[in-house]
Amino acid sequence: MKIVKLKAENFRLLKDFELSLENELSLIIGKNNCGKTSLLSLLGKFLSAKPTSSMFSYDDFNIGFQKALRDNVVNGTPMASDVSRRLSLKVFIEYSDADSLANIKALMLDLDPCNNMVVLLFEYVIAEPDFSKLHSAFIEYRTKKKARVSASTVEKIGGTAADVESGNEALSDESLFNEFMQKKHRQFFRIFRKSISYDIETKSENESEYRDLDKDNVSLKGLLNFQAISAKREVSNKDSNKTLSNLASKYYENKEKKAEESPEIESFKDALSDTDKHLNTAYGKIFHDVIEKVKRFGGIKAGDSQICVNSTLEHKNLLKDNTTVAYNHDGDNDFSLPENYNGLGYLNLISMIFEIEVRLHDFQREEDENEPPAEINLLFIEEPEAHTHPQMQYVFIKNIKDILRNASEGKSGPAFNLQTIITTHSSHIAAESSFDDIKFFTKNGMADAIISKNLTDLKQEYIIDEEQQHFRFLKQYLTLNRAELFFADKAILVEGDTERILLPAMMKKIDQNDVQNETPLLSQNISIVEVGAYSQIFEKFIDFIGIKCLIITDIDSGKENENKRIAAEPVATATHSSNTALKFFLNGCDFKSYLNRPLDQRSISKDPKDRTWKVNKGGHVLICYQMEEKNAKGDVYYARSFEDAFFHLNRKFISDSSDTFAGLKNREKLEDDINSAYTLARECVDKKPSFALDILLHSIEDDETNLQFSNWITPAYISEGLLWLKQN
Repeated sequence: MKIVKLKAENFRLLKDFELSLENELSLIIGKNNCGKTSLLSLLGKFLSAKPTSSMFSYDDFNIGFQKALRDNVVNGTPMASDVSRRLSLKVFIEYSDADSLANIKALMLDLDPCNNMVVLLFEYVIAEPDFSKLHSAFIEYRTKKKARVSASTVEKIGGTAADVESGNEALSDESLFNEFMQKKHRQFFRIFRKSISYDIETKSENESEYRDLDKDNVSLKGLLNFQAISAKREVSNKDSNKTLSNLASKYYENKEKKAEESPEIESFKDALSDTDKHLNTAYGKIFHDVIEKVKRFGGIKAGDSQICVNSTLEHKNLLKDNTTVAYNHDGDNDFSLPENYNGLGYLNLISMIFEIEVRLHDFQREEDENEPPAEINLLFIEEPEAHTHPQMQYVFIKNIKDILRNASEGKSGPAFNLQTIITTHSSHIAAESSFDDIKFFTKNGMADAIISKNLTDLKQEYIIDEEQQHFRFLKQYLTLNRAELFFADKAILVEGDTERILLPAMMKKIDQNDVQNETPLLSQNISIVEVGAYSQIFEKFIDFIGIKCLIITDIDSGKENENKRIAAEPVATATHSSNTALKFFLNGCDFKSYLNRPLDQRSISKDPKDRTWKVNKGGHVLICYQMEEKNAKGDVYYARSFEDAFFHLNRKFISDSSDTFAGLKNREKLEDDINSAYTLARECVDKKPSFALDILLHSIEDDETNLQFSNWITPAYISEGLLWLKQN
């Protein structure tokens, strides 16, 4: 038995949201503010033992839902259905013939043997009769509030009728309704728990057929147990912090419940009893004077005022208040340091292990022999990477599956069915995870809505054999090298090391010269990825994650030789391009159509109908390559490659320092004006990465303007692309 899908409506960013879950582990990734914490909060509110209205605040209502609710309430217009008046969570549970039906038989609404799905609906909804009450209550609230403001205006400042009218206008329906609902929504909204009908043929749920679980007093305790470890683990290394010690106490409490008669527990209690006896004797001496003074006050009979101070060590409190989790220093068992001397990364990791153990014990329910584990146990771990370095993140995700699997298989207690959700911002955790486990959260173009995508769905985009090979390459490349693309807001795909090394400096130059407009490039979440000449392999992935992407490539001009291969040739005399990315993204245009092609003809997006890339002025992908450009001397030239373009614009910069440019060869050719930029790029660049580093090492800051990298010029096609990318 397992949860196969979750659906959410109108809860924060989860406006119309659907998430499929894996059998064991589902890893949720995505940028900040893309609904990961909202999902945890929603599950916690609805799947708690006794969900109540007090768990919800008006801020939990999706912004779009708030606006629709406000407009209807203010105008007194009834909302069409329960669906339009609620926040909700649907849990889709799939079972098989091997599962016990004891805990779901009360939830099954038909006897179709082919239907192996139960759907639970949790909703925070305003019923239709209460909607009219809400309208009346708000109108009354608005009237009284405006009356109070009017009276206050006249009384305090002697306002005129115009002042009063102006003050009332400032009290907009929007602000008044938000204020009203913050205080009053719990009076009108109610929580309902239902089991709703599911059509196995159409794979759709039918809410008109349902069973009210609260009305029929149906408990879900035996079916579903939800536990969460929040990112707010309150881990710190202050001297007063005893987070790990408190967790040790919780761990003991769970262990004691399930093994109260075990030799270890009994030995611990016997030790406390012996200690109590020794302390009683010591207390008698310590408190002797005050006890004797108490005796002097007498009583009705002898001994009435006689007291004693006894030791009653409580094993639970002893662990909580008097235990320190310490760690050995340099492996010396005789010398240990307190927990707050640990780095925050270790504190976070250790606290998670303790918390996971506590949750696993809760899932096992060993303290009650008559209460077996729930049919489904759902564990949510939020952002395990806090304070940890990359290697520690690798270790965590590598080991967590084994820890959870061993517990659920019964190697440390009763076996139980366990599904785990982990959310993360860590590209290192994503890189070490199974590709099939990953769920990608992203905004769907609307400011108040999030969608979830399975990376397994991306595989379906690669249909033919050649594309399947591309998928295997992409999967391996992302896993090993560039998982940070999942967390980027924008991306730049470049061919080689030269562009990758120089781009941050070029972005800095753009920011320095364009200080008035938009957020600086270097302040934006931009990932630079080296893809060689294979940016087209990433095209489905770019479309899948939907980020704004700049592709910087070369025109790679040439001519066909006798073997029908394209040999390099200066642009001026070329007839073809060997660049497969240009052919792919610009639909195989002839070579002349590439030349000086305007930006709006290189801005593209994917047509959802035929799944091809087409020119779109508002597209989220821009292809940039060399364009005709004039240098400081006034010479106009069309470069073939980045190095070619850089030599054309910065020949003097390179010549002046050529002796110390480690990435150059044939330096004498720089002094001969007859050698073109094309020739210099082909015959003088020895190692491209070294050449790029030379450019940075020989850069200077202008003394008058304080601008960095001021002694060389960025090729126009790159500047153009970076300015496009800079725009939000």
